[in-house]
Amino acid sequence: MMMKAENRRRLHALVYGRVQGVGFRYFVMSAAAELGLVGWTRNRREGYVEVVAEGELDDLDTLVQTLNRGSNSSSVREVKADLQEPSGEFNSFFVRPTL
Repeated sequence: MMMKAENRRRLHALVYGRVQGVGFRYFVMSAAAELGLVGWTRNRREGYVEVVAEGELDDLDTLVQTLNRGSNSSSVREVKADLQEPSGEFNSFFVRPTL
């Protein structure tokens, strides 16, 4: 069944706290895959994790809640998230190299 385009969005999120060196990107990738989202995540040299995900609005909301909760080994201080129009350019969720 095709997803209704009006419910699809693109999430851009920056996650701050103790989120590098603790497997956080793989935690994000697993959570996104469970929700059926596509996109990517990566460490930023400034010390935060960047996330771009596309999918249903409800699933993106769930991902933001998951990002705020964090993994057992991380400590999330803040998540800055905004929604945009989806590009449709992704067909999976993956980890990108650090930028």
